[in-house]
Amino acid sequence: MGALETGKYVSLLVEGRGNVIRRAWDTLEGLPGGKRLFSEFVGRAATYTGTIGAVVIELRQGFARVEMRDRAGVRNHLSCVHAIALANLAELTGNIAMGYSLPDDARFIVAGLSIEYLKKARGTITGECHAPIVSRSTREEYPVEVVMRDVAGDVVARATLRTLVGPKRAP
Repeated sequence: MGALETGKYVSLLVEGRGNVIRRAWDTLEGLPGGKRLFSEFVGRAATYTGTIGAVVIELRQGFARVEMRDRAGVRNHLSCVHAIALANLAELTGNIAMGYSLPDDARFIVAGLSIEYLKKARGTITGECHAPIVSRSTREEYPVEVVMRDVAGDVVARATLRTLVGPKRAP
């Protein structure tokens, strides 16, 4: 996919009519393969995010759960999930939780990210986010917290995204 085509996807997600993330999830989620298709849509819109191959498992107002399989492409030299793959999972999880919950006339961008790595991450990692529910598109910054756990339920990392919400551009 070329840069121009990728730009169209990102523009659709950020500036599209209504809440494109919510509409896409609500349409695809119940269909066979719909969660994977939604995840691929998001991965195409944000191509770097797509490199971790994560799948959105659950998405609703103020909440997201996303899984990332442990595989060679996300591992480091210590045979555990790379720190940046975890940061990527945190951003994806927080962004879709926040994006799903925004009013139709709002958009967002991550203005900062902090992350704590608490233990080596191995196996499938699940990111969970309880995002603030934003009711208006006025310019404001929100902390969006994401917790990442391994299959045993142990917390491997915690992240906070500083997310700036504002109105969409006028058409």
